[in-house]
Amino acid sequence: MVTKPPTFSASDQRSRAVMDQIEKERAAADAKTARLKALRLAKEAEERAQAAKNPAPSKPRPKRIT
Repeated sequence: MVTKPPTFSASDQRSRAVMDQIEKERAAADAKTARLKALRLAKEAEERAQAAKNPAPSKPRPKRIT
């Protein structure tokens, strides 16, 4: 017995196309977010390394008024 391939209506095809587009946009946004997070973490690590090399001078204690 031969079965026909399912035929999709035009609205089903449009819906599928929209869903595919949304999925691609989400994947692109996720990739961008991951890239920016990696850059931010690298920058923070570099700033911590710089801070460890060059500690900030301590603040002088305020004079007490008696």
